[in-house]
Amino acid sequence: MSVVVVATITPLPGEMDAVREAILAAVPAVHAEPGCELYALHEGDGEFVMVERWADADALRVHGRAEALTTLGGRLAGKVAGPPEVKRLAAVPAGDADKGAV
Repeated sequence: MSVVVVATITPLPGEMDAVREAILAAVPAVHAEPGCELYALHEGDGEFVMVERWADADALRVHGRAEALTTLGGRLAGKVAGPPEVKRLAAVPAGDADKGAV
């Protein structure tokens, strides 16, 4: 069963552009990771939100140690307010199958 993750990254004042560039640079490598079904960046209210879907918990675990994420962590050092706020969620499909779940 797929695992959905929502990760919120809060840049320090003046670091929005640098944080955006770092995340955008990581996205293609994350998309190529086994089990990545969705890794989509969103921006609003001075923060970035990644909406992710992984094939299973093992794929998510591998992602957590993958080169793309460790490199991103290094690029974000000193530019963010703290570690990302990560929420791991289970889908509760409802209504139209194409519209009722991420």
